[in-house]
Amino acid sequence: MGIRRLYARLATISSARNVVIVAAIWICAAPAWAQTTQAGQPGSSTPDSLAMQERIEKLENEVSELKAVVQQLQSISSKPAAQSPSDGEAENRSSAAQQNVVQTNVVQTEDRKTLDFLHDSTVNLGLDTYYGYNFNNPVGRVNLLRAYDVLSNEFSLNQASVVLEHAPDVSAGRRWGGRLDLQFGQATDTLQGNPSNEPRPQIYRNIFQAYGTYVVPVGKGITLDFGKWGSSLGIEGNYTKDQMDYSRSYWFAFLPFYHMGVRASIPLSNRFSVNYWVVNGTNQVEATNGFKDELFGFTAQPAKSVTWTMNYYLGQEHPDRAASSNCGPIPLQPGLCFTAIRPAPDGRTHIFDSYVTWKATTKLTLAAEADYFIQRLWRNASVGESSAPSHVDGGAGYLQYQITPKVAVVTRAEYMSDRGGLFSGLTQALKENTVTFDYKLADGFLMRYEWRRDFSNQPSFLSDKQNIMSKNQNTATIGLIWWWGRKEGPW
Repeated sequence: MGIRRLYARLATISSARNVVIVAAIWICAAPAWAQTTQAGQPGSSTPDSLAMQERIEKLENEVSELKAVVQQLQSISSKPAAQSPSDGEAENRSSAAQQNVVQTNVVQTEDRKTLDFLHDSTVNLGLDTYYGYNFNNPVGRVNLLRAYDVLSNEFSLNQASVVLEHAPDVSAGRRWGGRLDLQFGQATDTLQGNPSNEPRPQIYRNIFQAYGTYVVPVGKGITLDFGKWGSSLGIEGNYTKDQMDYSRSYWFAFLPFYHMGVRASIPLSNRFSVNYWVVNGTNQVEATNGFKDELFGFTAQPAKSVTWTMNYYLGQEHPDRAASSNCGPIPLQPGLCFTAIRPAPDGRTHIFDSYVTWKATTKLTLAAEADYFIQRLWRNASVGESSAPSHVDGGAGYLQYQITPKVAVVTRAEYMSDRGGLFSGLTQALKENTVTFDYKLADGFLMRYEWRRDFSNQPSFLSDKQNIMSKNQNTATIGLIWWWGRKEGPW
């Protein structure tokens, strides 16, 4: 194969790398070709000529090897190797190859971004169902003073939940995130409050939580949430799988379920953080007055096995407006017609809430909660006798023992002094004892068997006779809870 013809063949390669290779070959081979031509003249048979001929053969072998490499790089060629494409065809194929490489890289980059997003996001589903029996055989099969397990002698759907979360990850360079909890079932009606404290509950009925998060790069990182979130007043929460018992305590049913506003968590050390909220009110997505409630608190871990939370909540829960049916000819969204209350009650609400969890051993966990709640209708006591405060105080204690990885037993004892009837509607001392037996069939499937006794110093519970109340009620409940998704730990 001649050097000139090889150069012409290799010159069709558009890649910069191949051009450099061809140029190097030409620089090395050109002198040898010139000397070979001279050595081919008649009478020229010196030893130098023989050495030069060997050099040329060696160069031709190296060129053959380079040609094979070039043919491998031109992978897009659709013609048989025996055919020699023109310079135009080779240039077009090289350009098409570069475009295909660019397109492939773009697609791979987009796919990588999508996979990274899905990897950092979680979709979680939960089903909470139960069958309960009230031994009072109450009229209407209703369990009074219960937050979630409100029906007796019925197969019931407590809640069906969907949790979507894209949490911040500062280590990965992402300081923002968000969360959305959708909820359906009996618990939805409990959580969303009632028209007395939520002007339009139907609009937000199935949105338990919806908030965005940003971690401010100050100190150890200040976590800010804006939106609607489940209240952390009280030790018990919304999702049954994360609670010790199946039924909820009086304090869970009495303290706020949710808030709408902004909250900040400021870690001062690895074991101590300060919490601050500014919100519309208790159980209010839309405020009923112009006052903004506040929470001041902290979460501490004095020992590795102990977690302690302390909260003080200051609010004003009395509305300054009332619903009206006549707001003139200007159209409004349904439920936004109001008349002013003059004068509007301005009494404050104060909540002192504290709870602690101690994991005494790998199997034994102890927890306790104490609360004091006081509310006034008017700030100025001279307004009238109605200014006298109503208050609720008491607490609850918990003991959980993990017999095996699948079996646990829990007991709860609770006391609530409801002076003024803020919780139950009449002044009374409420007590309850609960024993729960847990059996975890598999990861994501839990069965709970619960016996609970509620009792009071006043007739407060339904009986089997209309308008005849009882001082106690005993219930037995079987709860079946399923959950699945990529989010680990408590929801």
